[in-house]
Amino acid sequence: MQKPWGRGYVQVYTGDGKGKTTAALGLAVRAAGHGLRTYICQFMKRRPSGEHEAVKRLGNLIAIETCGSGKFLYPKWPPDPAEVARAGEGLARARAAMLSGEYHIIVLDEVCVAINFRLLSLEEVMAFIREKPEAVELVLTGRQASPTIVAVADLVSDIRAVKHYFRQDVEARQGIEE
Repeated sequence: MQKPWGRGYVQVYTGDGKGKTTAALGLAVRAAGHGLRTYICQFMKRRPSGEHEAVKRLGNLIAIETCGSGKFLYPKWPPDPAEVARAGEGLARARAAMLSGEYHIIVLDEVCVAINFRLLSLEEVMAFIREKPEAVELVLTGRQASPTIVAVADLVSDIRAVKHYFRQDVEARQGIEE
């Protein structure tokens, strides 16, 4: 793998606003424009969306996988063992991708939510961060990022909701939110 920069950083996109996944995908697309490869693991997501179709058109520059069932989860419910297993398998695949030397950027999409829903432990994710090779850029997304993750990150964007049409019962639209 070519080494496009000296050091890769840890980035976190968090907050209650729309656009965390979109920001991570935008970074991946920008990187692809420079011939860099990105691996994206989407936690708690299952159904295919526009981003999956778009990355297919970029050849092998962006790999994207989901590791959720799409089943509704509630943070106060005990975690579903099958969902915990899926999240653990997803993190293991992301770790293998990160350590393979094939990818410049690793994105753990909605990993902060997976921690809050107890599908992954904070300790597991912190161990993942510590294993990051120096040249790999690591991006974590999701609402309510742990203060521990925020403390070790090099860049944190807190995306704040100011106004959203979902509050007027507008459903997700294909090509915009999906």
